[in-house]
Amino acid sequence: MLMQDPTRIDAASVERYLRGLQQRICEAIEAQDGRAQFQRDEWQRAEGGGGVTRILDDGAVFERAGIGFSDILGSKLPPSASAHRPELAGRGYRAMGVSLVFHPRNPYVPTVHMNVRFFIAEKPGEAPVWWFGGGFDLTPYYGFEDDAREWHATARDATSAFKTADGAPAHPHLKKWCDDYFFLKHRNEARGIGGLFFDDWDAGGFERSFALMQSVGDHFLKAYLPIVERRKAMTYAQPQRDWQLYRRGRYVEFNLVWDRGTLFGLQSGGRTESILMSMPPLAAWQYRHTPADGSPEAELLQRFLPARDWL
Repeated sequence: MLMQDPTRIDAASVERYLRGLQQRICEAIEAQDGRAQFQRDEWQRAEGGGGVTRILDDGAVFERAGIGFSDILGSKLPPSASAHRPELAGRGYRAMGVSLVFHPRNPYVPTVHMNVRFFIAEKPGEAPVWWFGGGFDLTPYYGFEDDAREWHATARDATSAFKTADGAPAHPHLKKWCDDYFFLKHRNEARGIGGLFFDDWDAGGFERSFALMQSVGDHFLKAYLPIVERRKAMTYAQPQRDWQLYRRGRYVEFNLVWDRGTLFGLQSGGRTESILMSMPPLAAWQYRHTPADGSPEAELLQRFLPARDWL
């Protein structure tokens, strides 16, 4: 039996996986939507590398669905990536990943985000520093217990074979990391009901860390599509649409104020259109809006957004 070499780094395999993941998800979402198709926009970055942005607009199910693959090179990591890792100063880097945000048309279908990524920072005469990151999280506008339980059960399945660096089961750690990260501190409010999040991950060496990233990517459609199927044909009216647009405003606030991925992209001179593809096509803000007691909107805020153990 061949033993894995924890020091071996195979960036080419990571790139192949990520490109294939983008394609698989696009095909599945086009089939789910049934009307619109993704437009492909390939781009190059002056300092090195580039990517493929794919956008589906005005679909039957998805008002906007954006999924990007990027593989960029740089001579100096931006502050968002190096602030808590001072040992990376002076290193060149390669960063690749797939990131998506889907904004459905029906308010009863949740918005969803998924990202998987790989970083490697190198300096002549020194060993490379590398890590994986990623996860997926769900942002419903209306709460459904079975959706939330199924979402978190699939997240648990995606991580059940993995452990943290100190040997603990990965899932509780990654769930809490997600709850803590996707939180609007200025509102004291969660963005959604969570899922998985990890960064700076190298537990078990390259092959095991890469396997975790692949498992998260491969479980995304298993987690999300059943929810879309259940909710996409539900009847709604203007009040539900208004609530959806209002809650989308929270999504915008998080991405522009707190999201490290957005900051990394902008600080590294990334392509603005591709970085901000996560924005919804429409959103709204109301001054001090408070839903009526006992309403489904109030239930979302009171029962679904506070972090809890759904399993």
